[in-house]
Amino acid sequence: MTTKQLQLPTGPAICYSGYRDGQSPDSRVYPSLDQIREDLKLLQPHWSLLRLYDCSPHAERVLQVIEEDGMDFRVLLGAYLAAEVSNPDCPWGGTHADEVLAANRIENQAELQRLVDLARRHANTVFAAAVGNECTVDWTDHLVPVHRMVELVRWVGERVPQPVTFCENYVPWQDKLQPLVDEVDFISLHTYPVWEYKSIDEAIAFTHDNIQSVASRYPGKPVVVTEAGWTTASNGRGMLPELATPELQARYDQALLAYSREQDLLVFVFEAFDEPWKGSSDPLEPEKHWGLFTVDRQPKLAMRHRLDAVVDAA
Repeated sequence: MTTKQLQLPTGPAICYSGYRDGQSPDSRVYPSLDQIREDLKLLQPHWSLLRLYDCSPHAERVLQVIEEDGMDFRVLLGAYLAAEVSNPDCPWGGTHADEVLAANRIENQAELQRLVDLARRHANTVFAAAVGNECTVDWTDHLVPVHRMVELVRWVGERVPQPVTFCENYVPWQDKLQPLVDEVDFISLHTYPVWEYKSIDEAIAFTHDNIQSVASRYPGKPVVVTEAGWTTASNGRGMLPELATPELQARYDQALLAYSREQDLLVFVFEAFDEPWKGSSDPLEPEKHWGLFTVDRQPKLAMRHRLDAVVDAA
């Protein structure tokens, strides 16, 4: 069980994955320092907290730019964990050969060592370390058993000065992840009303209910929302396509921002930029369209509303 003093930062927060056309973590083609610098200059006027998903060269370069340029960002640094067991319940293919799973276990340990090294090296920028992302939910293609997650979170927690957490959909936190709760310094959960066929008028109440379904089970354990957002395009996979529009994204973004302030709750908006490398080859694949900016770094309606708010405030 961790015993670190928890002082979570406050302020506007966003998930940042800077991959552009032709780049992806799978291909190991990463954004350049100049591209990252361009992104962070776009984000800096509006957000002070960033969430990163892995400890690849992308994350190293983000931390380098922040510190070299003296940018006022603090970072929730994540480690990506690959499947350590197969998951036949994954709809898009969660079954892996034994030799692949064995190699993944070795790579996961190497990734966690990178997490420790980066967190320690950039201790003034990295405010917390996240050990994995969506590794235990029923549909994941990179399943890691809960008992193994306990081991990995404990291993990292013993080696970094920062608080540690694990980022997961709200459902496993309700019961499946109870053994992990004592190991994390705060719970990090994800909530997506549009993935669960909720209308925009139901969205914030549904978001609140998701959060409370976890927070009420573990009184005294801080909860952070590390993903909440709304996609702007869909081919109908997993959601009603008529709900995936820029107008509804803008409405949810504004409502979520107001809710987070009202509740004094740290919420990371998902996602800064569209991610064309994700999901299927269908251009309307919803996984590709969660950004408040397009992949060409053009502001969508939600972002234009935020820009207008800054002008009005001035």
